[in-house]
Amino acid sequence: MATPDFIRELRRSAGHQLLWLPGVSAVVLDERDRVLLVRRSDSGAWTLIGGIPDPGEEPGEAIVREVYEETAVRVALERVLSVGATPPVEYPNGDRCQYMSICFLARRTGGTARVNDDESSEVGWFPLDGLPPLDGLQLERIARARSGEAATWFAPPVSERVSG
Repeated sequence: MATPDFIRELRRSAGHQLLWLPGVSAVVLDERDRVLLVRRSDSGAWTLIGGIPDPGEEPGEAIVREVYEETAVRVALERVLSVGATPPVEYPNGDRCQYMSICFLARRTGGTARVNDDESSEVGWFPLDGLPPLDGLQLERIARARSGEAATWFAPPVSERVSG
């Protein structure tokens, strides 16, 4: 994701230290239930579409904007899939971030998928049985989208994840 201006301003004083930021992502499906993915320009990894909401921007509005900015695809949101903290990420320039991420299920309503900014080198629709290599978090989000379960997934409290 391109670094928003407000993050660049924070980085002037924070340097590369870990920033706790809001994040949004989406499992975008088309009429054939294919998943829309982007290949990131910075890492070369295939991922779901995601980004950082602008200050004051609603999460749903942010992910609809991000999907269009990155892929030229228009979407309608269906539901929230999950809410939780991501593992810390270190970018090639040394910046470190951790995100409180809201992942949505979205359906394509228009547009033709293409690289629409400099954040991605490729964009494509993939059948569920033909996904490129994805990390575990991406695969978990896609599995939640396809499960048909209507409930939003929330990470368990840290106290329940830590064994004594």
